[in-house]
Amino acid sequence: MPTQHGGKIRVLPGFKLTLGYTLLYLSLIVVIPLAATFAKSTELSWAQFSHTISSPQAMAAYRLSFGASFFAAVINALFGSIVAWVLVRYEFSGKRFMDALVDLPFALPTAVAGITLATLYAPNGWIGRWLAPLGIQVSYTRLGIFVALTFIGLPFVVRTVQPVLADMDPEIEEAAASLGANRWQTIWRIVLPALSPALLTGFALAFARALGEYGSVVFISSNIPMKTQIVPLLIMSELDSFEYAKATALAVVMLVVSFALLLTINLLQWWSNRHNATEFA
Repeated sequence: MPTQHGGKIRVLPGFKLTLGYTLLYLSLIVVIPLAATFAKSTELSWAQFSHTISSPQAMAAYRLSFGASFFAAVINALFGSIVAWVLVRYEFSGKRFMDALVDLPFALPTAVAGITLATLYAPNGWIGRWLAPLGIQVSYTRLGIFVALTFIGLPFVVRTVQPVLADMDPEIEEAAASLGANRWQTIWRIVLPALSPALLTGFALAFARALGEYGSVVFISSNIPMKTQIVPLLIMSELDSFEYAKATALAVVMLVVSFALLLTINLLQWWSNRHNATEFA
């Protein structure tokens, strides 16, 4: 039976019970594994920890991981919003197929995605054979890593922006046009302010997903230290060498930096929501 709490009807049981389940679930799935990662890294002395996370090989992997993930998320934020716009605002044959195609990176195993992308963009692949005469090599290069990270991050932007666009009344854009606004003014002053929180969220999700990607990158990257080795591949190399403490030290750095970046983006999203609410009040 629904219960009443604070004058509101609650379908689920009381606050204390549901909060207890929430804390237990988060502890088992998130908090305890992350705490174990930090605990394992303490097996290293501070000098060893500092040397591990600041070695030239690790610094090169950080630059490649964060750089490729950032630019892949930017590209997805741009083109993912366009894809979402087309799916929401236009009716055309094959729309449902295209809509389902967006979710393919969700359903496709990452290893299969990596093998497929490496085959397609290889010098003798269906796409790579057209790029090779132009001197563009994708597979087994940094560009291939960027392509793989863009592929796996696209659905996060589209599915985050799509429902916001669906809730936006097209009459607002028509009203702006009737008042003399051109297309760019309508996009800049009407559409983007409403979409900015969703875009930031989609960007953050795509960025975070790309940072932790391993399966698709391992096949399209040659995994050459200092050149095409991202941090997850470096961590796996340490694990293969039974250097578990060093692997967890690198993982701790990724966790701290990723959390700091996501926290920053969430604060920007909160500020954007508050700014929009104040502006349109």
